[in-house]
Amino acid sequence: MEKSEAKRVLEQARQAWEAEEWLRSAELYEQVLAHYPDEEPSAVWWYDAALAYKFLRNWAKAYELGCQAAARAPRGAQDPAFWNLGVAATIQRDWATARDAWEGFGIPLPQGEGEIHGSFGVACVRLDTGGEREVVWIQRLCPTRGRVVSVPVTGGRRFGEIVVHDGEPTGERTFNGQQVAVFDELLLFEASELPTLRVSVNATEASDVEALVASFSARDFGAEQASSFHVLCACCSEGRVDWDEASTPTHGGSQKVWLAAPQAEARLLLDTWAMAEGRSWSGLEVMG
Repeated sequence: MEKSEAKRVLEQARQAWEAEEWLRSAELYEQVLAHYPDEEPSAVWWYDAALAYKFLRNWAKAYELGCQAAARAPRGAQDPAFWNLGVAATIQRDWATARDAWEGFGIPLPQGEGEIHGSFGVACVRLDTGGEREVVWIQRLCPTRGRVVSVPVTGGRRFGEIVVHDGEPTGERTFNGQQVAVFDELLLFEASELPTLRVSVNATEASDVEALVASFSARDFGAEQASSFHVLCACCSEGRVDWDEASTPTHGGSQKVWLAAPQAEARLLLDTWAMAEGRSWSGLEVMG
């Protein structure tokens, strides 16, 4: 390919990019890169092509081209080529490349080899399954993976599953003064075997419900009052939402509680909880 032809193809690639024709743009960049992989601006071409495949959720190609983009990016400077490679390598379960990519971006990791199981704080992820969207809390295991620690009410989603999320925040939650980013889910990385249940409980005091939640949490199960769920429009969900203790009240009386636990163990925990005076439960049902 002559340089004059390469210039023309690059212009077509840029036009396709602006039109969000991701596949066409990536393929055009690849045509040029096959002949000019190491020109001065080639790092940008590799990056754009890899990013286009990321938008297409073609993780194998995002990984392949991302390796080339990262190889031409400065280490330790938070270059996005390393971030995108870290995501793609994680999804491909190439842990050595993922670790190197995060370190190349400038993120310290726990020492070791293989899958990353660190403590990267809490965040929120916007689940998207079949058009339904729900924001849940996660405990971050690495820069792009998190374990769901809410009990999702969206069908097919479960407490304890591990999701891969994008790196650009698309909203913010402030809970009791702590600002937490909301990220979009990229894919379900590891499913959870814990079913979602719903039960009616009756408790005299708010502390009785808190004790129920604590008993499930102690077993690494989930429990949340139905009143803790809030329905938001898409615009509000992608903005800043402030919660405080009053926003998610714990109260006594008759109410619904969402649970995540094997049904037999949930019954045992509920029976144990109900042994105290003023507590009862009924109508345990499997929701998903």
